Amino acid sequence: MPQDLDPRLLRAFTAVADELHFTRAAARLYVAQQALSRDIRKLERELGVELFVRTTRRVTLTADGERLLPYARRVLQAQDELLVAAAGASRPLLVDLNGEGMASGRVLARARELAPECELMARFESGLTGAAAEILAGRLDVSFGRFAGLEPGIRALLSHQPVRYEPMAVLLPHDHPLATSPRIPLNALAGETVYAGAGNPRTLEWTDLARRLFAGRGIAIAPPAPVAVGAEEFRRVMAKTRNPVLAVVDFPAMPDTVLRPIVDPVPLSPLSLVWRRGLRHPGVDALRAAAAQLASREGWLERDPSGWLPECDMSLMCDNN
Repeated sequence: MPQDLDPRLLRAFTAVADELHFTRAAARLYVAQQALSRDIRKLERELGVELFVRTTRRVTLTADGERLLPYARRVLQAQDELLVAAAGASRPLLVDLNGEGMASGRVLARARELAPECELMARFESGLTGAAAEILAGRLDVSFGRFAGLEPGIRALLSHQPVRYEPMAVLLPHDHPLATSPRIPLNALAGETVYAGAGNPRTLEWTDLARRLFAGRGIAIAPPAPVAVGAEEFRRVMAKTRNPVLAVVDFPAMPDTVLRPIVDPVPLSPLSLVWRRGLRHPGVDALRAAAAQLASREGWLERDPSGWLPECDMSLMCDNN
């Protein structure tokens, strides 16, 4: 039995245990599948037990794997807490935002006011699915997005705090037939093909929300396409495809487009603050306090019962862990 274990091996073990799939676990850790398999074999040799049963169809935990998993999680959590305690407030907290000027940006700005001694560094990862993988890999600390859109195994490793029910909107080419209307009834989008991030692996939670919203309404989701980066590229792609874009009411202005709220019903995008379970940092405390203050002051968590929201999101938004 070894005297010391490399935490990397334990992270590999917990990732495979969560996913029960080597390819998905390797993608989550941003390593090659062969390297992940080597790490699992090395850990099994060092512990002297078999952790997984592998077949061509499935991966399952052995009895030893089930027994050792909670210990591995506690070791990793203790390591994370030790690193945070050693760094204290001097370690920058990396905070992923949905975009400039949106609700997440306002929360960050208020948190900086509440904790000026903390360095809260903004990042723009674009999508909670992608950001969650970065958080679990230790390359990001906090993000914002639709928590219910993550896989249950991922959610189990994260904490969240509801921030806002964001009314949804649609971004239209300025000369689109619907652009003259101040509000767009949802059924007016029937027959349209709307872009909702399909094919972007970092925004799976957003595309899933769109599919739920459009189901049975005659609204198609635009096929996968490369993500347009920058206002000028966005304008060019919008002019070429002329597809409306599903957004929220605070989405930043884009050239040659108009943003219109969706009504009848008003669809809601549930926004949560998300961080790694067990993370201790004064910047997280400041972000949580800032989110609660803004939500209370501006009614961000007051939901109109007639608004549209999937049941799975509703239950998680009521669960503040």
